Amino acid sequence: MSKTEFDIVIVGGGPGGYVAAIRGAQLGLSVAVVEAAQLGGICLNWGCIPTKALLRSSEINHLLHHLGEFGFTADNIRFDLDKVVKRSRKVAGQLSSGVAHLLKKNKVTVFDGFGKLAGKDGARRKVAVSKDGKPVATLTAPHVILATGARARVLPGLEPDGKLIWSYREAMVPTELPKRLMVIGSGAIGVEFASFYRNMGAEVTLVEVLDRILPVEDEEISALAHKAFLKQGMTILTGAKLGAVRKNGDSVTVPVEAGGKSQEITVDRVISAVGIVGNVENIGLEGTAIAVDRTHIKVDPYCRTGEAGVYAIGDIAGPPWLAHKASHEGVLCVEAIAGHTVHPIDPTNIPGCTYCRPQIASVGLTEARAREAGHKIRVGRFPFIGNGKAIAAGEPEGMVKTVFDAATGELLGAHMIGAEVTEMIQGYVIARTSELTEAELKETVFPHPTISETMHEAVLAAYDGALHI
Repeated sequence: MSKTEFDIVIVGGGPGGYVAAIRGAQLGLSVAVVEAAQLGGICLNWGCIPTKALLRSSEINHLLHHLGEFGFTADNIRFDLDKVVKRSRKVAGQLSSGVAHLLKKNKVTVFDGFGKLAGKDGARRKVAVSKDGKPVATLTAPHVILATGARARVLPGLEPDGKLIWSYREAMVPTELPKRLMVIGSGAIGVEFASFYRNMGAEVTLVEVLDRILPVEDEEISALAHKAFLKQGMTILTGAKLGAVRKNGDSVTVPVEAGGKSQEITVDRVISAVGIVGNVENIGLEGTAIAVDRTHIKVDPYCRTGEAGVYAIGDIAGPPWLAHKASHEGVLCVEAIAGHTVHPIDPTNIPGCTYCRPQIASVGLTEARAREAGHKIRVGRFPFIGNGKAIAAGEPEGMVKTVFDAATGELLGAHMIGAEVTEMIQGYVIARTSELTEAELKETVFPHPTISETMHEAVLAAYDGALHI
């Protein structure tokens, strides 16, 4: 019979849950993970990782059609969509198996089933595990961590049907490339799918109800992305209102009002990417002191809910909805349970990355938010066209923008668009976490030739000292 008493039971095996489990085991605690689907959660299986595999394929397709710029010639360039999708799924499968190996290596007990809070047994919490509606086990532990994640938000009239209207799941495993595609929602998920399908040759219309795409990013970065997407051949509609969708056999007609113009757009497929909702249903929250706000569990800076002994991490605990935030919360939560001194997460130190073409990355306050917060600021900008490595790599379109507090020199925010910026943003994250000022950043030696030199120049530019513009 499987062991049922643990120090910690974690409900959900995604990037928050499995990382929390490994850290708990490292600290000498007995840990169980309850996972109803696949270890690694949405991120490893249907999100972060397989989408990056798809995007890599689309980048290669783009390069193959621009070989002449690098002195090459190739004829009859084509791709096998089935192989593109299979590679993405293979990558996801490999990493999910890797998570299973890590949990086994760390002696974490994994229960295959759906977990929910089931009351108390003295000082211990109970978690009921079921599979296909049948009881599997009742686990007990003084500490339960809820890491059940989130799912795609569904708008009335835009319910995914698996054929004409797609959620992210259908969009990741197409059996054929739609000639005409509409993506509704221009957050990270929406623009990544728009970028993938456009680079693979589809005609893409990107629709956003707000007045600009990528609305959480700095306005200048959003504007540069808008310009880049238009240059790639996308149609972009902002400030849009959608009418009732009509399905026509093997196509969809969407009435759209935008820019003072009403039109009906017919496409082969629609991807709905309009946000997420937390998985708070049927996990036993009823009758507890756990508070839920707009489908997300309220927690304190140490991930504690209103119910003693119950914690929540990751997407279910609210924004930012990012895997690295979930993992960090998992470690913080478990270390606090183990009695270690931990520091709450500063949300403004959590970087955001979007893997479209061109890539986008940011951390901290936008220029507008910094001004709204009352800061007197200094802003630096440096374009990729002034960077030797970017030009040599054939990636001259991009910009790095820095926002500093004029009085203290604090780096308030950094915003980047261009090749490899998702790999570079961590430099600014370290600077913010270490509370560096412009003085230390100006004195830092950046290697040449690298695109990262644009980061140094953007700091210098904020203080009128940029060297290559």
